[in-house]
Amino acid sequence: MSSTSNQYDTPRSQSNGGAEGSNKSLFWACFIALVATSFVFGVRSTLIGDIAKEFELGEAAKGRILGVGLWPFALSIVFFSLIIDRIGYKVAALFAIVCHFLSIVMTLLAKPDNDLLYWGTFTVAIANGTVEAFINPVVATLFSKEKSKWLNILHAGWPLGIAAGSIFTLLLGNLDLSWQVKFGMCLIPVVIYTVLILPRQFPVNERVAAGVSYREMLGEFGAFGFFMFTSLLVMAIYQSTGVAANWGLVFGIAAAVAIVAGAYTRTAGRPMFIVILLTMPFLATTELGTDTWMPSLLEGEFGKASAWILVYTSIIMTYLRMNAGPVVHRFSPIGVLVLSAAVAILGLLLLWGAHGWAIVAVATLYALGKTFLWSTTLGVVSEQFPRGGALSLNGVSAIGVLGMGVVGAPLMGIWQDIDIDKTLRDKHPAIYQTVKSPDETNILGSFPSLNGNAVKALPEDQRKTVTAVQDDYKKLTFARTAMLPAFMLVCYIGLWLYFRGRGGYKPVEIGAGGH
Repeated sequence: MSSTSNQYDTPRSQSNGGAEGSNKSLFWACFIALVATSFVFGVRSTLIGDIAKEFELGEAAKGRILGVGLWPFALSIVFFSLIIDRIGYKVAALFAIVCHFLSIVMTLLAKPDNDLLYWGTFTVAIANGTVEAFINPVVATLFSKEKSKWLNILHAGWPLGIAAGSIFTLLLGNLDLSWQVKFGMCLIPVVIYTVLILPRQFPVNERVAAGVSYREMLGEFGAFGFFMFTSLLVMAIYQSTGVAANWGLVFGIAAAVAIVAGAYTRTAGRPMFIVILLTMPFLATTELGTDTWMPSLLEGEFGKASAWILVYTSIIMTYLRMNAGPVVHRFSPIGVLVLSAAVAILGLLLLWGAHGWAIVAVATLYALGKTFLWSTTLGVVSEQFPRGGALSLNGVSAIGVLGMGVVGAPLMGIWQDIDIDKTLRDKHPAIYQTVKSPDETNILGSFPSLNGNAVKALPEDQRKTVTAVQDDYKKLTFARTAMLPAFMLVCYIGLWLYFRGRGGYKPVEIGAGGH
């Protein structure tokens, strides 16, 4: 692939102070772009309940909207990773800006009798994926000698945006404002990152500058990577449409893509990269899946104030990622992953048994565990597989998000539903017969569910019985989720032993020829 830059690109091989200042300006523009992305994500997720009520959306329709906020992200991040070195980072950034503005406008114009809510959600997912597609390789290129440190700092923007969006919606929650007014405020961070991005000049990716071919880039991702991504993507599309998955078709399509990729690249993929890919759905569920469920899981202890626990842990993550440099230097990226997974396991297990304000202390421990997982994994990928360029770096994020949305987060709900159904059926059969709903079906199978309206209509003592059972199993979900970082810990210890046998962790120099 040619290393010729387009009109927006400038080489990174500059060492003067002006170039360093320009690098920092571009870095902070990328940082604010990620803050804006997570802010919009957080506000939209918070307001979906209000929107669903106004539009009289059933659970299936609401699930369709939430689902289309997932798979287009993965599609756009991988698509742009495949072409971004040809079109330039600036073009991708401008496309993301246009999509963010369009998505907000479409959502504000949405009515029950049009489909703009669906397409607005689709477009914001495309925008979010495109932002991730350009910011990760840009930062890895700008700070090629300290990738893990700066990718951690970059990804402090995600919890910062979540915290800001959550605080924003919590503070406005009691005001008599329409959801359109609240959601319209998302234009503010989008305008800010637009103003910061427009004057910036973007570098040529280090892979392109080093003359690494397009085939070699695809080879780092490998046939297995394409198989895993394609199978999860097809599953996500099935999930968003509500159609029962044809598993033969799912894996048939994935196998066909993998065969073509393998024939072209002549490799199944690097073993270490495959191990990292296998951890990503577990990692994403440990962080994003638990974050998504946390307010609901802790509602029995804190009521509506449980949302502030998510704000608190997000602020901790922001601070720690902003100061990741000394941590990564002290323990090495793989050491950080080992320690983070171990602490996350402990935090999740303790959240299961904690009560009252002890939950805040335990949530602090959990935040310490999850903080460095995603961002340090990106650092490891960029340092160990630089020849994979944007595709390797962004492909792991795509597989993480897809795995969390298709399998991880739904499983957290399914675990609760199965246990609640069994307990009510065995111990409170009369109540059970009143609130039982037909089984719900998704791509993972058919599972029991309760009729929410029937629960609300119960006499107060019976309603409290159901609520108590639900709260017990909501917290048990934390303990079950600990199985995910336990799997990750085993993988990370394996990687740590591998590097120890090679004399310690060392980043791969892309110009050194080979690995």
